[in-house]
Amino acid sequence: MNLNTINNVYFLGIGGIGMSGLARYFKFIGKEVAGYDKTPSDITRELEMLGVEIHFDEAIHKIPAAFRNIENTLIVYTPAVPVAHKEYVYFTENGYEVQKRAAVLGLITKDSYCFAVAGTHGKTTTSAILAHLLKETGTAITAFLGGVSENFNSNFLIEGDEFTVVEADEFDRSFLHLSPTVACITSIDADHLDIYGNAEEMERTFVEFSKKVKPEGKLFVKNGLPIAGITYGIEDDSDFSIRNITITNSTYLFDLFTPTETIRGVRFNKPGKHNLLNALAALAMATTLDTPLSRLAEALATFKGIKRRFSYQINKENLIYIDDYAHHPTEIEAAHEAVRSAHPNKKVTVIFQPHLFSRTKDFAPEFSKSLARFDEIILLDIYPAREEPIEGITSNWLLEMIPNDKKQKVAKSHLPKVLSESNSEVFLSLGAGDIGLEVNTIKKTLSEKIC
Repeated sequence: MNLNTINNVYFLGIGGIGMSGLARYFKFIGKEVAGYDKTPSDITRELEMLGVEIHFDEAIHKIPAAFRNIENTLIVYTPAVPVAHKEYVYFTENGYEVQKRAAVLGLITKDSYCFAVAGTHGKTTTSAILAHLLKETGTAITAFLGGVSENFNSNFLIEGDEFTVVEADEFDRSFLHLSPTVACITSIDADHLDIYGNAEEMERTFVEFSKKVKPEGKLFVKNGLPIAGITYGIEDDSDFSIRNITITNSTYLFDLFTPTETIRGVRFNKPGKHNLLNALAALAMATTLDTPLSRLAEALATFKGIKRRFSYQINKENLIYIDDYAHHPTEIEAAHEAVRSAHPNKKVTVIFQPHLFSRTKDFAPEFSKSLARFDEIILLDIYPAREEPIEGITSNWLLEMIPNDKKQKVAKSHLPKVLSESNSEVFLSLGAGDIGLEVNTIKKTLSEKIC
């Protein structure tokens, strides 16, 4: 496929965070862009403001006329779109060039100096920090992120095409389409077992990804993972290591040790040791461009964060509300550690929306253990995403397993009432489904408690 011969790019699932970044890219380089998504959102509204035509029902007749030219139209789809989708069927049956998002991303980045961040957790934060570091140190990059950076208020950044930053997504083995110059693997916890079947197959696929790094390239891995590479870790003998950590007002202060130098008094403003590891991975990757370490450390201190990644919505002395994307037991554990370290000795209520019936079923014991650590637990219904229900797998079923008496299953419509009656000092909303749409309601409800 030659992108130079493509005039029109049509997206099936254009409202997805990864898909929308690609849509912005093609719009920026002068292609005509349009697409379908299931529901309107802030993302689709922002795309429409850029001149992208979007509709929200499966309707072949709503595909713009220009995009019916098979010779110069590319169709990009996300695996979340079912194969029975009317428009997907129309495009495949009529001979269009139809490609997964991952394949197109691989094509765009293959001739660049590509930084790719892989791992079951930490991809979005690490890649966003890396994009910020490179931007702040004058590198002309294009970045495709899985979240909205609060530094440049977008999931897409383009200031040049020689260097690219991408998330290497393990879902559906998508990251095997990439050929990075510099790669990082942050974690290999079991997940997506509906795709991989077991943890061993997932690990094997990450090993396969590690071999995609170009011969002249570098691979960074968190210390302890079963893959050879340049290691990074906290308070250990890794090649890149953070040591002597102190915390003041939710800000980390630490010393950074690299294979060639040491820099002391580095600052980072996001709570949680998992975020420290993400910052270290990004710093390590950025050193491959020979930018002075002191300059990278200065840039790190100005990283603001990512929307829905331990994002403070209310931060008052007597009431805290944080929203986070955590949807796997390991991520919930990390969010718990972060909130306890940032706000010790405060009562914490978690509002959790399980994501996928299969994930809830596969990791129910781990979910129950991680959620039980909070003082109060509120469960919402399972967000199905691409799945059909699994008999017997419900939030009530999960609720019964949690070894904590301060727990309840709540409908979204009743959430404001429940929150208004809670005497917790810290509230944490977690999940990868549509719980993000409830953030403003939760924030409004809790704000009224301050008055």
